[in-house]
Amino acid sequence: MNEHGKSDRPVVPKKSSNKVRTPMAERMEGRGLAKGNPNQQNALRTLSRVSAPSALARVRQTARQNKDAKFTALMHHIYSVETLRFAYAQIKRQAAPGVDGETWQNYGEALETNLQSLSHRLRHGAYHAKPVRRVYIPKPDGRQRPLGVTALEDKLVQRATVEVLNAIYETDFLGFSYGFRPGRSQHKALDALFSGIRDRRVNWVLDLDVRSFFDKLSHDWLVRFLQHRIADRRVLRLIQKWLSAGVLEDGKRTVMEEGSPQGGSASPLLANIYLHYVFDLWVQAWRQKCAHGDVIVVRYADDIVVGFEFKDEAERFHEELKARMQKFSLELHPDKTRLIEFGRSAAANRKRRGLGRPETFDFLGFTHICGKSNKGGFRIIRQTIRKRLQAKLLEVKRELRRRMHDPIPEVGAWLKSVVGGHMRYYGVPKNRYALAHFRFTVGKYWHHALCRRSQKGRVRWDRMKRLIRRWLPPAHICHSYPPRRLRVTT
Repeated sequence: MNEHGKSDRPVVPKKSSNKVRTPMAERMEGRGLAKGNPNQQNALRTLSRVSAPSALARVRQTARQNKDAKFTALMHHIYSVETLRFAYAQIKRQAAPGVDGETWQNYGEALETNLQSLSHRLRHGAYHAKPVRRVYIPKPDGRQRPLGVTALEDKLVQRATVEVLNAIYETDFLGFSYGFRPGRSQHKALDALFSGIRDRRVNWVLDLDVRSFFDKLSHDWLVRFLQHRIADRRVLRLIQKWLSAGVLEDGKRTVMEEGSPQGGSASPLLANIYLHYVFDLWVQAWRQKCAHGDVIVVRYADDIVVGFEFKDEAERFHEELKARMQKFSLELHPDKTRLIEFGRSAAANRKRRGLGRPETFDFLGFTHICGKSNKGGFRIIRQTIRKRLQAKLLEVKRELRRRMHDPIPEVGAWLKSVVGGHMRYYGVPKNRYALAHFRFTVGKYWHHALCRRSQKGRVRWDRMKRLIRRWLPPAHICHSYPPRRLRVTT
């Protein structure tokens, strides 16, 4: 207390109400706002000293509030050294080098100098995208999947650009799109499909396959789609540089007039933007205007499953979708796109017509089967696709042969990561048999490899069982049923 009878404690201002709106002047990104760009500080100096949202948060806020806004000033977010540094931290450290031969470790030895140089080139338009190195990986059906290995600096710039564009497009993308989006995963798409078929009146499933989607993506259409939201010409030119950089294969550079090489950081986002305008918005309007029964949609990148209540609506949708895809230089695979009877009443309806069990379909590594619960009710059974399982086991067998003479603890640690990763992805209810089969076969291949290390070095099975118990995680279910998982999520 002072001499006047008042407290010496300083007066602390009250916190501002949570309901106070963000001033409109802070919405500096995009068109449709007040003319001019007054010089304003980045942080609101409120009485409570609460830090204002970041620049990308303001972009996200504007994109959410104004679906017609076109963003004219985005490039400074991309060439920011802080954004590039964040992008560098997100890149896989052991990723294969591109055509420049630069690795993550080598680039990081002079990281700040390299980032400053890259930022300067981006700011002044001196950045040039390098060709993508083409590699091939085997697919489960025996074919080769082409992948593109991007140069390190191109990865950095693409990752930074994706970080900026996600602030805009994550507010636009629809709920049934799950592929390569922040906070979404394959299992969330699987949960949505499981719950949609179980809870809605779904009797027919259209399993869609877009033929060579990443190779047929039209550059012209993609740029036109981007211009709906992006009016910063420097960002558009940056994306066009990646699309026209070409592919380097066997020392020969090929300029691509269509397609986006798989493997780059920007390719998944560009694919989502393309399909958002070609498929997502169209199917949402079709479902509202043309469908009389229930329709569910789940899309993970170019893997799409659509469920229908009525067969005639499914057939009509299929025909109209083929014309829609053709308009945008895409094509549905005629052999892999199938309409099957699947759902709660499929087994009873087919039995009444004298047909066999309902057909199955594959989605994100699982074969979906119409089954029964212990009480006789309808249940979707998901099992590991047999070809995927066999291909993975063959890959493990070949790698064990290569590691035959490595120390047992080293091989055991590697097998632990392989089997554990397999369990974490495929460990869904009703798939325990496939999990146990995978673990047992891996153990058998390991035993065979150890016995071949020398003519007199045969490993007794009792010792092998101890090694398997020590290193190979047991087969167990990692995921609960989707309705329970969705309740926890929401």
